[in-house]
Amino acid sequence: MMDEMQTPLGTAKPWPAPAKLNLCLHIVGRRPDGYHLLQSALQFIDLADALRFYRRPAGIIERIAGPGEIPADQDLVVRAARLLAAHAEVNEGVAIAVEKRVPMQAGLGGGSSDAATVLVALNRLWGLELSEEDLAELGLRLGADVPVFVRGRAAWVEGIGEQVSPQDFPENVYLVVKPQANVSTAEIFQAPELTRNSPVTTIRAFLAGGGRNDCTSTVRGRYPEIAEALDWLGRFGSARLTGTGACVFVSMPDEEAARAVLAQLPARWTGFVVRGMNRSPLLDRLAEEPQQCRAGSQRAGHDG
Repeated sequence: MMDEMQTPLGTAKPWPAPAKLNLCLHIVGRRPDGYHLLQSALQFIDLADALRFYRRPAGIIERIAGPGEIPADQDLVVRAARLLAAHAEVNEGVAIAVEKRVPMQAGLGGGSSDAATVLVALNRLWGLELSEEDLAELGLRLGADVPVFVRGRAAWVEGIGEQVSPQDFPENVYLVVKPQANVSTAEIFQAPELTRNSPVTTIRAFLAGGGRNDCTSTVRGRYPEIAEALDWLGRFGSARLTGTGACVFVSMPDEEAARAVLAQLPARWTGFVVRGMNRSPLLDRLAEEPQQCRAGSQRAGHDG
C-alpha cells in the first residue's frame, strides 16, 4: 500500500524540466532599474530534471527531494508553487520532489526550467486553467528565462526576457562541457567590464551569420578554468559559452563525432552529448495529463 505522504498528485509519471542553450546572447542595453536588455536565441536540449508532485494538506507547500546546496524554502520550485497558489488563491498543498540531472550554476537554465515545470504542472494538477500568457507573466517574476520554458518552444528572446518569439533553429548535436567552476549570474551582470552596448540585431541576421555571447570575455577573465575549457573545446569547432556559464558547448556533425570528442575530455570536467530541441518535452507531458477540476469546486459532470 502506498504511503499516504507519497500519494501522487495526478498521474505518477514525472514531469520533465529540460535544460537550454543560449545559441547567442547579446546585451544591447541596460534599463535605469538595472535590468539588462538582451537578445538571445534559446533552444532546449534533451537533458532534463525530473519533477514529481505529491498530495499534501491545504496550505502545505514543500520540497521533499532536491539539491542539498539550496535550502528548500529558497528553491525556485517552492517559490513558484507558492507564487501560483497566491495568485490563483489556491489553498491546496503539494510536495515537490526534484531529481537533478542538469548541473547548477552552469548556464543551462536548470532552476528556471524547474520553476516553469512547477507552474505548468500545478496549473493542470490544481485545475486552475490559467492561460500560457498568465503563467509566463508569473514566471518572469522568478527569472528572465522562465517564460520561454513555460511556453515550451525554442525562441528568439528580447527585452528582459518577456519578449518571446517562437523560432525553429537547427536541431544540432552538441557536446556540452561543465568545467569545475560555478558562476554567479549576478556577479557577471554586475561586472563593470561587461559589454552592454551591442548593436541590435535580427533573427534573420543571427541565422545567416551566427552570433556571440557578450558575457564570454568577462567570464574568461574571472574564471580561468572556463577559459581553458573554451580553448580546449575550440579545437573541435566554434566553442561558445551558454548563459553566463559555467558550461561551454560546440556543435558537432553527429552523435558519433560528439562521443569521440567526449572520450578525450579531461577527467576533471563533465561532458554531455545532447541534441537541440525546438519543442520542450514538457508540452508532451502536459498533453498526457488529464484535465482536473479545481480543488474545492463542483462542476457539472465532475466530482469536486
